[in-house]
Amino acid sequence: MRDIAIVSGASSGLGREFVRQLDLGAGGPLDEIWAIARNEEALNEVKAQCHTPVKVLALDLTSDDAFKTLASELAAAADGLNVQWLVNCAGFGKFGTFEEVGEANASMVKLNCLAVVEACYQALLYMHAGSRIVNIASAAALLPQPGLSTYGATKRFVLDFSRALDVELGPVGIHVTAVCPKFMHTKFLDKPGDHGALDRVLWIGFEDPRTCVRESLRCALRGKRVAITSPDVRVMNAVCKVVPTDLAMALEAKLGEWYTQRNAR
Repeated sequence: MRDIAIVSGASSGLGREFVRQLDLGAGGPLDEIWAIARNEEALNEVKAQCHTPVKVLALDLTSDDAFKTLASELAAAADGLNVQWLVNCAGFGKFGTFEEVGEANASMVKLNCLAVVEACYQALLYMHAGSRIVNIASAAALLPQPGLSTYGATKRFVLDFSRALDVELGPVGIHVTAVCPKFMHTKFLDKPGDHGALDRVLWIGFEDPRTCVRESLRCALRGKRVAITSPDVRVMNAVCKVVPTDLAMALEAKLGEWYTQRNAR
């Protein structure tokens, strides 16, 4: 059996960190890592830093052709193949009202939702008992997000899809973990759209990608359905479960206003 990991969004940020830690053996021994992103040059840089053989797949996951290519690559390698890890990190978000975000709303749904579903569907054909799927959701999935409405909704989809899929696959020994991190200092925030909307949610703070990935892999190996990798977000999630949604949204808005005013002084 040849064990591989497939990581999307692998050229930078959280995806790149998953490749790094999987290469170091954090998820168990691997024969190969398949790194997926649009930027082939950046993927080759990732490959050069790994000890594990890396297969570079320069694919735009908003394109239907991308998953035809992935399916073909998997079929060509099918003999004795085991997808031990599938890590869906590819995604993006734009801040602003739904109208301001415009055409990017549809692209967010394609990349954040449809690409996750397609990757899971293709990879599951080559998974066995003990395989793991890690889907990156977000702390934004825990509560509706005005000013980040489509992004938050896509991540809620990832969260609920992962939970349900884990139940379905549990009897065959395959587990799915949805990860709900805070913001991180990655390229995700390079082109945020409405900076005012961004500023109003930064009160939640940042977390370290290395810690997030380490905790995510640990939770996935334990078969946990949801990994909330920051302690304060775990507290926020507990509050959201007992406070009416409208009230929780109003409290979040007040916190955003307070944070923005404090930093404007």
